[in-house]
Amino acid sequence: MKISFLGGGNMASALIGGLLKQGFGAADIQVVDLYEPARERLQANLGVRTLAAPDAAFLDCDVLVLAVKPQQMREALAPITGKLGQQLVISIAAGLRLGDISRWLGGYANMVRVMPNTPALIGQGTAGLFANPGVSASHREAAARILGAVGKSVWLENEGQIDAVTALSGSGPAYVFHFIEALQAGGEALGLSADTARQLAIQTLVGSAALAAESPESPAVLRERVTSKGGTTAAALDVLARGDFMNLMQQALAAASARSTELGDQLGRDSN
Repeated sequence: MKISFLGGGNMASALIGGLLKQGFGAADIQVVDLYEPARERLQANLGVRTLAAPDAAFLDCDVLVLAVKPQQMREALAPITGKLGQQLVISIAAGLRLGDISRWLGGYANMVRVMPNTPALIGQGTAGLFANPGVSASHREAAARILGAVGKSVWLENEGQIDAVTALSGSGPAYVFHFIEALQAGGEALGLSADTARQLAIQTLVGSAALAAESPESPAVLRERVTSKGGTTAAALDVLARGDFMNLMQQALAAASARSTELGDQLGRDSN
């Protein structure tokens, strides 16, 4: 499988690195990036072909991954509009809808939209995927294989669900980092050193997430098993309940999802 990347930023680099670890050959991967330092870094670290602008060899690929910034997408697509054949186009550009990308590509529709997240940078990402109607089973499999190089992925029923994925897992790492901050601050307030509180907070999140991932039980059941009636955990959870923690998280995700929808409207305007 030959794969070309339009854009060579952090997420593209993570995907390429993951693909190489999965046995893909560097000779089958090429990247277009406007910035010479980025091209030099990709060549030095990953050994892939890089160039400043698309050429015929770049477009002679099975999969084209759109990895430029959303605000730059329309301009970046201009040199390849009307030049695509039967390639699968995968967009990892946050906020941009397939309909807008298709319009900028002159009506090209063999596309999959992906919402990844930053843990992909260490091979622990999760992504939501949506395929345009008509995308073949083999192309869906190719998209899942590429994203599988940096973590796990799930297929969505409709493109509108991308906004929910953005709110949950796309922005989710920030919520987790914020929770770690809160745990560390709470530990320090109780007399622990900053380093000790940080280590305990991070490993508690890592261990708990691993347990939830491996257990057949729901998070609610796992929580109940840790919570003894009248015990320390119950006292802490009672404080969170009084602060309406569950509802607060739902409001936070709703706000992120609504903002994702707004950004999609803004980014897809031809006047951008």
